[in-house]
Amino acid sequence: MKPRFRVLLIGLVLGLCSMASGEAAEGGVFLADGFKVGEVTSDSVIVWTRATAVAKPADDGVKLRASKKTRKQFQKTKKALPDGVTVEQLEGYVPGAPGKIRAVISSEGRDVQATEWKTVGPERDYCCQFVIKDLKPATEYGVRVEAATPEGKVTDTREGRFKTAPPADVPVRVLCTSVSCSAWKDRDCRRGYKIYDSMRRMKPDFFVHTGDYVYLDWADPMGATPELVCHKWNRQNGLPSVRDFYAVVPSYLVRDDHDSLRNDCWPGGRTLGDMTLDKSVAIWYDHMPIGKKSYRTFRWGKDLQIWIVEGREYRSPNTMPDGPEKTIWGKTQKDWFTRTVTESDATFKILFSPTPVVGPDRVEGKHDNHSNVDFATEGRWLRRFMADQRNMYVINGDRHWQYVSVCPDTGLWEFSQGPASNSHAEGWKPDDLRPEHRFLRVKGGYVAAEVFREKGEPKIRFTHYDVKGRPVHEELLNAK
Repeated sequence: MKPRFRVLLIGLVLGLCSMASGEAAEGGVFLADGFKVGEVTSDSVIVWTRATAVAKPADDGVKLRASKKTRKQFQKTKKALPDGVTVEQLEGYVPGAPGKIRAVISSEGRDVQATEWKTVGPERDYCCQFVIKDLKPATEYGVRVEAATPEGKVTDTREGRFKTAPPADVPVRVLCTSVSCSAWKDRDCRRGYKIYDSMRRMKPDFFVHTGDYVYLDWADPMGATPELVCHKWNRQNGLPSVRDFYAVVPSYLVRDDHDSLRNDCWPGGRTLGDMTLDKSVAIWYDHMPIGKKSYRTFRWGKDLQIWIVEGREYRSPNTMPDGPEKTIWGKTQKDWFTRTVTESDATFKILFSPTPVVGPDRVEGKHDNHSNVDFATEGRWLRRFMADQRNMYVINGDRHWQYVSVCPDTGLWEFSQGPASNSHAEGWKPDDLRPEHRFLRVKGGYVAAEVFREKGEPKIRFTHYDVKGRPVHEELLNAK
């Protein structure tokens, strides 16, 4: 992984509003962006949160709508905000506040661990995370996050829960859900997104977001400065449905193009105002519960192991001619993937990919993923390698429609979630059913994967749901 860039500009720009934040914080330090429980294993977890100067995001600010017109205006003027408008005036604005934060872990009604207090400030947009270890496997824990003033007075508390993963040799039922593509302008309820409340009611063991959590390159406003990039993360995290979900469902977060920088981006490619890919990725690490690497694997009992991959930091330019050297993952990540998959003895294996591996994808204008001809060489290798494993599948993001596809050459199955809301669904004709398709639906929704045993036989069920949590398609597969 490239060294993380700590951009002094973040602190300098955010410092412009620190006086206002500090004044607001005199009455308390709050947790308006909630907290996230992430990277859960059988004995550890990461808790992320952010100190804020307000108890809830602004809901009456200036509303900017992403459109072709606003994009053209930015391209012409290079101004991300209209004249006379500041970030503090925007809808969803959540100012940070200097203060202290800690996390407390409880079990069976009593506190069992408490972290040290961390002091937060503008250099990381008032964010912090805690790596908590020495937990017991398959155990339910409560988590309490406390925010305090710089002097140490606790002024806000939020509570949630999580369950650690079971040991690798124990066969247990595991249910996970997965979502992609959540654009601010396409929110579909007062709480933010219906899909988060729908998934929360299912009580999944864990959740994977496969990327495009925010759209930095959509002009509402354009994420052209560190301040505006942070604003886009903070307003999304502050939505009630989002906040409530992440407090009770352990999550693994993936990043794709729009929440890395801009559409179909790669290292050394086009910038976005003041932002480069490296600068934007550094901000992502601050705003998500994640360790040192963005590609990783997690084990959930005897029957399930998942892989999460990085598709932006190591890729070749999309414009490079295809061939053995052209890559989305990079050699180091590919070597890690093949080694860890080969070593795994899990019954079922799932790759959570930010982009399609099987497709089919649109042909015109698409040059960015393993199902496109632009990365055909690596795509063929990846599909063949995965198909040669027993019981390995793909759940992919990035496509704004739901589908189940089976690769005609290898037999590899792929499950595309679709976007987080119906208004964000587009890009494929509903009646364009291809031979690869076993299911096609151009609407929003999510995918759930359930691993269980029936009369001792391992099975996996993939179910597509709509945004309200109603099942629309199911595939039940036996272990081979």
